[in-house]
Amino acid sequence: MLDDLLGRTELKERIEDLESEKYHLEQQLDAEQERRADAVTDRQRAQERANQLEDRVTELEDRVDRLQSDDADVTFRGETKLRGDRLDEILSRLESIETGPEGLLTAYVENGHDLPESVRAAFGNRTSLVSRAAPCLAVTDDAGLLGACLSVPAPPEPFDAWDRRARIDREWFQPRGEFTIALVRSDLFAMGVYDGRERTAFHGFDSDLKSQHSKGGFSQSRFERLRDEQIETHLDRCQAALDERPTDRLFVVGERTVLDEFADDAEVTATVSATGDPEPALEDAFAEFWTVQLRTV
Repeated sequence: MLDDLLGRTELKERIEDLESEKYHLEQQLDAEQERRADAVTDRQRAQERANQLEDRVTELEDRVDRLQSDDADVTFRGETKLRGDRLDEILSRLESIETGPEGLLTAYVENGHDLPESVRAAFGNRTSLVSRAAPCLAVTDDAGLLGACLSVPAPPEPFDAWDRRARIDREWFQPRGEFTIALVRSDLFAMGVYDGRERTAFHGFDSDLKSQHSKGGFSQSRFERLRDEQIETHLDRCQAALDERPTDRLFVVGERTVLDEFADDAEVTATVSATGDPEPALEDAFAEFWTVQLRTV
């Protein structure tokens, strides 16, 4: 009765109504946040799938182009990976071949779409294979008995020349002298100083990096901004470490998306698949970088 007289009953009912409305609004907000988080996750998965499909389409288009070309029946006679003693043996064989004056062509082909005329003339109907192997060092003779394309870890400037012997510099293919090789990923850095194959110094670290947006919490845009800031800070640390290296010669390998950051300082940049803890990852990267792909044509 007193509550009614003082108007408290009406106020209490209004409070209950407002609390009920607040509860329903909170439920709607929670549901909306969950839907947005699910949408972000679904978008990430869709983007990954789209990238996979794009790679597959490119692969199939390349296959169609090869099948439709006049050289569809031309294939590599053999493909193998060379490292260590086996690589040394194959390079020695190529160096030992001697012909008459200007009987052996050696060419470093940087771009498979822009082959020197000497390469086209020497390889004839095998020219398409050189294009597919590029960038590579291509070697053949004027009788067509020899045909080899080798990937080059530390390539020279493009050239093509006929001579008695193949033009081969071991520094293009094997670790020689003093140099630094650095493995850089968005969350990993490992740097080794080498004298030939012997590592004389090592420095490495990894960085925490947000790898996936989770439900709730940060918005997607804020998540991406924070992740980009983390990567930028990590790359600044990598650059600072490289600035302290004791050698002029530098090779930077690792994740494709970050290599451009170091292209001005490095003699060569190359993608490698090495991951894990810094020191063993650097060992894997070193072996992968100095592995040569041989294709015989």
